Amino acid sequence: MSSNYVQNIAVVGAGGTQGKFVAEELVKTGKHKVTAITRADSSGKIPDGVASKVVDYNDTSSLVEALRGQDVLIITMAVTAPKDTQQKLVDAAKEAGVKIVLPNEWGYDQDRNASFAKENLIGERIIQAREYVTSKGLPFIGICGGFWYEFSLGGGEVRYGFDIANRQFTRFDDGNIKLSTSTWEQVGRGTAALLSLKLNRDNENDKEPVISDYFNKSVCIESFNVSQNDMFESLKRVTGTTDADWKITTENSQERYFRGLGLLKEGNFAGFAIGLYTRAFYPDSAGTMPNTVNKTFNLPQEDLDECTKGAIEFAKTTKGY
Repeated sequence: MSSNYVQNIAVVGAGGTQGKFVAEELVKTGKHKVTAITRADSSGKIPDGVASKVVDYNDTSSLVEALRGQDVLIITMAVTAPKDTQQKLVDAAKEAGVKIVLPNEWGYDQDRNASFAKENLIGERIIQAREYVTSKGLPFIGICGGFWYEFSLGGGEVRYGFDIANRQFTRFDDGNIKLSTSTWEQVGRGTAALLSLKLNRDNENDKEPVISDYFNKSVCIESFNVSQNDMFESLKRVTGTTDADWKITTENSQERYFRGLGLLKEGNFAGFAIGLYTRAFYPDSAGTMPNTVNKTFNLPQEDLDECTKGAIEFAKTTKGY
């Protein structure tokens, strides 16, 4: 970094679900050179304006060479990626001289609620990844956007409890527990806004936020703080339906959570989604992130019903619609 701004940013997963929007928003700022780190067999489409470097994850020198000269490494990967992939990237980032790592998080702030982090099936992994980054002497910044709204609302009953195609709604408890949820675009905008700040303050009189304020912390972004019932009302408005048009059932959140764990033990991966999502709807409100950066970063307020329409369109692309 030759100035007080980060300029060169590498994105792993730039053709993927969240990474695509992060890369696109970084390009829109006009302040960064964005490079996608990709495998030779990757089928993801790299966004316009993004350079590409092909790597072999089994060849450390390949990773180091791709990351040399990069100021920031952003990691976005599916939960199905090999467990050691992130460690390989962090090791290479350290050797290549990368200054900041945004690890593969993109969910909830795991630091705020210890029991939530332990019980939500991904929290301990995220905390371990953070610890690994710091063990290498690198700062991390955890981008937390909660669950993706369209993906979760439109992704079937195992996520937010809605089977849109068949107009079925499973209400967890009374359906009034709220959580933070975000669109892919909002998380991308928030990440780009963060990395467009100055790295450090110019002097003691400089009171504007800077990137280093967020070292080894969570940066929480949201589109909406809503309950299942709020989502249901939006769905009814958008589809022109009433309660009578839906099959509505109720399930105790704790019983549902343990049912999910049981399915997972049997090898049914649907249990992972059931456990992961249901834990965020517990009465402890662990899925709400009160300390968002939306105002600080001047992020827009999105329209819930418009995003619900996006969830319906997403539902059409998933199995069972």
